[in-house]
This record gives sequence, C-alpha cells and structure tokens, in this order.
Amino acid sequence: METLLPLLPYVTDWLAMLLRWLHLIVGIAWIGASFYFVWLDNSLKKPQDPALLAKGVSGELWAVHGGGFYNPQKYLNAPAQLPPDLHWFIWESYSTWLSGFALFTVVYLFNANTFLVDPNVFAMSSTTAVLAALGFLVAGWLVYDGICRTLGQRPGGDRKVAWLVALFVTLATWVACHLFAGRAAFLLMGAMLGTTMSANVFFWIIPGQRKVIASMKAGQTPDPIHGQRAKQRSVHNTYFTLPVLFAMMSNHYSMTYAHPHNWAVLLLIMLASVLIRQFFILKHKGVVNWRYPAAGVALLLGVAVWLAPAPVKPAADTPPVTMAEVKAIVDQRCVMCHNAQIANKNIRLDSAEAIRANALLIQQQAVLSRTMPMNNATGITDAERAALGRWVQAGAQP
Repeated sequence: METLLPLLPYVTDWLAMLLRWLHLIVGIAWIGASFYFVWLDNSLKKPQDPALLAKGVSGELWAVHGGGFYNPQKYLNAPAQLPPDLHWFIWESYSTWLSGFALFTVVYLFNANTFLVDPNVFAMSSTTAVLAALGFLVAGWLVYDGICRTLGQRPGGDRKVAWLVALFVTLATWVACHLFAGRAAFLLMGAMLGTTMSANVFFWIIPGQRKVIASMKAGQTPDPIHGQRAKQRSVHNTYFTLPVLFAMMSNHYSMTYAHPHNWAVLLLIMLASVLIRQFFILKHKGVVNWRYPAAGVALLLGVAVWLAPAPVKPAADTPPVTMAEVKAIVDQRCVMCHNAQIANKNIRLDSAEAIRANALLIQQQAVLSRTMPMNNATGITDAERAALGRWVQAGAQP
C-alpha cells in the first residue's frame, strides 16, 4: 500500500483533469442551449399566416444554418395535439452540476485544509470547512428560492426579486471571502449560483412543463402560472451565467482572489458581466443600448487598474541576492509541492536551473500576488518574498 501512495497525486490529477473536461463539455451544451433559447424567445415574430395563428402559434422565426432552412415556432400554451417525440432539455443542466460537484469534491473537499482553509482569513478545521462549504451551497438556493416564492408573483415582483437577489449575492460574496481562502471563495460563489441555476431547472422549470403536459393529456386547460414561473427562473439563469463562468475560471488568476478586498473585486467583475449580458438580451429584442457594455468594460478596466501591482524599488544599499539564498528559500518553502514526484501545475523548482526558468512566475505568484505558497502553508516570510523579488529584478542571476 505504501508503494502506491506516491501515485495518489498523479491519479488525483488525472481524475480532476477528466472531470474538468467533462464539466466543460456539458457546461458548453447547457449554456449554449440556454443562450440559444433566450435569443430565440426574444427574436420570434408574430406569424402572418392565418393558419399558424389558428393553431395557436404565437411566434416564429426563419433561420439558415449548415446549408438548410429552419422554422422554429412557439405556441402560446401548447399545440392541440402533442407530438409523440418531445425533446426535453434536461441532461445538459444536471450533467453540468453533477460533474462540477464531483470536481469540487475531488479538488477542494478532499483537500480542504489546503484549498478551503486559510488561517489568515478564518481559522477552522477541515471538517468545519467542508460542512460550511456544503451548507453555503444549500443556503444559497434556499434564500434565493424563498425570495422568488415570496415576491416573484406579486405586482412589480420581478424588480423586487432582482434587487433582493443582488443584495443577497453581495452579502454571500462578502461572507464567502471572509470565511474561505480567496481562491475557494470565488469558486464557491460560482458553485452557489450554478447550484441555483440547476435547482431552478430541477424544481421549477421541468416540473412546471410536466404539469402542463399532464393537464393537456387529461383534457384540461394548463394553468399559465407554470409557464410564468419557468420563464422567470429561466431569465434569472441567463443573468447568472456569465458571473458563474468568471467565478469558475478565476482560480487561474490570483490577482483577483488574492486581493485584500477580493469580495469587492468579484462583485464588480460579476456586475460588469451582467451589464454586458443585458446588452445582448436587449439586442435580441431589437434594442441596441451601448451604455450597458460601455459601463461593463469601464468597470473591468477600473478593476484592472485598481489591482495593478505597485513597482517595488529596493533601497540603494540593499545587497544583491545570490542564487544560493534563493535556492535555500525555495527549497524550504516551495519544493515540497514542486519536485520530481509532485510537480503541481507541472512546475518543478527542485534545481537552480528550474528556479531560473520559472523566475518570472515566482515573482508573480510569490512576490506580487503573494498567492504562493497556497494559504502560506509553509510560512514564507515577507523578508523572503522581498529577497525573491530583488533577485528577479536584478536579472535572476545564477
């Protein structure tokens, strides 16, 4: 058994890679279908053919793609005769959530002490961190669903729901960034919103459609409330999509989640993505308002300027840092995760040559963004970070 232990990180990396690949594939399918139907719903035009109107067609669209012509039609309620083959858009959502949760489990929950916990943010045990993370996902759905249930069908409910959900997301972002390591906090916010999106499909959109079909088969008139609720949750999902995508990819960009005010960074970037998404939603309806993407881009540029690292100017009398000093720091603080047996992110730092080859990466991760070692698990000091920075700025001399 002991001889297999060195292979565990390798096997885990393969499992994480395959799950990430699967998550990406099914996520593309879900988001693509979601974007397509939002576009389609906003692009349909009232048919001119009396026969279509008589059949209950409320909107249609002619499109050309792949050498053929397509004519999708939307019925206000449902056709008088249900077709024998009715496609349900179900597996895309469920597969995305299941693969994402499996990946989250393998990478974060199984390594909670490394990925979830940062004692400098909030000291807690691995077990507490795992339970808190799972509770965060459940609580996110319960609060959001409670808001929609309480206010969603009241006069002016959509606007009230939007403001309350925005307030809740703000609060949840602040809480996540003050409980978990920055990298995990960003991912958890994406996972919370992604869980909400999939739960919307599971608890409201699909059940509502099933009730409509059951009513039709029983010869009854479907209750329009099911379609209204499904539409409302579907619209929410399309606004959540871009914030979720950023949160999921943010772990590759430490300058965002490692900032002292990372909760504000995440909120501003998510807001920018919502503004940009709003532009496209309106554009599908024939309304072009450039103020939305302009505001979104301005926010992103503002965040980029805000996060830009200040140049470090060593004192004139500071002695140069030698390779021997650098290697001593790296051997003590970094090599345990970047060696021949365990090369996280495929990076080795167990030789002077490897250290010089990754000098700029060391400066970015250990000196400027200060994200490595992760959660400072090895206790690197500010003086050691400064020494690494001076060595890189001096040309990373051998």
